[in-house]
Amino acid sequence: MKNVTLQVEGMSCNHCVNAVEGTLKNIGASGKVDLASKTVDVSFDESKVSLEAIKEAIEDQGYDVK
Repeated sequence: MKNVTLQVEGMSCNHCVNAVEGTLKNIGASGKVDLASKTVDVSFDESKVSLEAIKEAIEDQGYDVK
């Protein structure tokens, strides 16, 4: 498993947390949002999902991955 921390702009509430964490789960990754630091700690299996796919999934929810 690979672990990365992504800086994500635009998250501000529990809906944002659920949207990001839910979309990561749907693509086979797991994530934990920290609203205070505007980060998402992501764990994923590189043989199943790419970092680019993870970033794209978060951006598809309306957030900006830095």
